[in-house]
Amino acid sequence: MKVLIIEDENAAARRLEKMLSEVEPDAVVLQRLDSVEASILWMQNNPQPDLILLDIHLADGASFEIFEHTTVTCPIIFTTAYDEYALQAFKVNAVDYLLKPIKTGELAAAIDKYKKVFATVSPDYTGLLETLRRQDGQNYLRRMLIRFGNSIKLVDMTDAAYFYTKDKITFLVSRSTGKRYPVDYPLDKLENMLDTKTFFRINRQFIVNVAGIKEMHPYSKSRVKVELEPATDLETIVSTERSSEFKKWLVGEQV
Repeated sequence: MKVLIIEDENAAARRLEKMLSEVEPDAVVLQRLDSVEASILWMQNNPQPDLILLDIHLADGASFEIFEHTTVTCPIIFTTAYDEYALQAFKVNAVDYLLKPIKTGELAAAIDKYKKVFATVSPDYTGLLETLRRQDGQNYLRRMLIRFGNSIKLVDMTDAAYFYTKDKITFLVSRSTGKRYPVDYPLDKLENMLDTKTFFRINRQFIVNVAGIKEMHPYSKSRVKVELEPATDLETIVSTERSSEFKKWLVGEQV
């Protein structure tokens, strides 16, 4: 479960995240935001989370303003010290409306309600993936089905510029659009699923497509610094133990 927390009081946000880890240990908090402006920007540039924990009064206004500027399709649990907004809340995908101070049992009940009413079981695409992973007698992934929000997107691996992991979530970055999509596979598994002629794991955080490499520069200890396209702010330096194999891979030698 990928959760977004929108709360302008740091202490309340930390307490909410702590309670969430207690009632739903597998939940991953994608981000903690504290304003309407930051929330709109985040929603416009990221896939929908599975669930939002949303305070009504934020630093720069009422959180209902978020829905006026961007589309939010995922369920929401409202957290607030005021009860007069309940009717308005239930017009925007509300799972529950929790009054502060929130008790652990109340959050647990709201999460349980979310699971029963809103959460869907992820389809098992194993059989289809096995079919998609065959080409020229090689068993590798040709396309990937990605579920985000209420949609399923089919991405051809030729369009995957690179994969990276951050905050325990793996993302695919598209060459054609520059958008990133969360995927269900860790890098360790992807490394064995992708075509090794096209993809290479340069370090613990990145698997890159040769077509996603824009430039390369010598780095210390015989390492290579890779510039990717689309660009990333994260460090993309080939690890020392992989540098030799990386150079062979670039020229098509078997590694």
